[in-house]
Amino acid sequence: MKEYLKERRTLVDLVIEEYLNELKYPKVIVEGMKYSVLNGGKRLRPILLLMTLDLLEVQEKKGLPMSVAIEMIHSYSLVHDDLPALDNDDYRRGKFSTHKKFGEAEAILIGDALLTHAFNLITREDIEPSKIVEMIQLTSSYAGVNGMIGGQMVDIESEGKDIDLPTLQYIHTHKTGKLLMLPIECACVIAGINSEKRDVLKRYAELIGLAFQIKDDILDIEGTFEEIGKPVGSDKELMKSTYPSIFGMEKTKEILTEKVEEAKKIMFDAFGDKAIWHIKLADYIGNRRK
Repeated sequence: MKEYLKERRTLVDLVIEEYLNELKYPKVIVEGMKYSVLNGGKRLRPILLLMTLDLLEVQEKKGLPMSVAIEMIHSYSLVHDDLPALDNDDYRRGKFSTHKKFGEAEAILIGDALLTHAFNLITREDIEPSKIVEMIQLTSSYAGVNGMIGGQMVDIESEGKDIDLPTLQYIHTHKTGKLLMLPIECACVIAGINSEKRDVLKRYAELIGLAFQIKDDILDIEGTFEEIGKPVGSDKELMKSTYPSIFGMEKTKEILTEKVEEAKKIMFDAFGDKAIWHIKLADYIGNRRK
């Protein structure tokens, strides 16, 4: 799986660089966009889109602009997350966060530029205009107030408070999960899939999105700076409610395993051995150390 992800990541990075090299001025914005995106990310979201296109027997080149757009939106969210007004993180993936490298005002604009340019890339998809419109609708919803931004807002509001499980699940499924569901939904749009298989893929995305965030909660306690690329313990420092703080570490790990196993099962039941990479990806998310 690591070799597969490495190969796919190399492809995605080449396409990201190609699109960013089109931009020339203002220099600090262009440099900041490249710094923020091309800094060693896992590329799970674009890879998930390409992987799902392959599962649905569609050429992956059909989804390259959309996959890069999603990665730019993910990167913008990290740039803004790290700002002093939010999580106040000085490091991201072992390097200075964007505002520490370029300045706070510059980082805000760099994040804005990544988000806005993502929609430009979506319009470059070589597919029917109606499908492009649907993907723009999905992107604005899943990245916006009904998705990632909504989850981030409730996360901020919940700092220093004891929150119930439904609120924590809302945070996880929106702050992280929606941007993992987006590539799967967009792959279905590109492939023209509106059957029950799309529902299975959406449920799979929900499960791995939740598993991803639960694993983040665990790594914030058990990880190291060298592994996760930023200081550990930030959740506790910000007094955030997490799965370990509500359930304890042992139960949290059991829940993580349950989500991963359910994701694997529903994919195998629906697609059989054709879903091998989705199944392996679920395991990878559950076992990752960064």
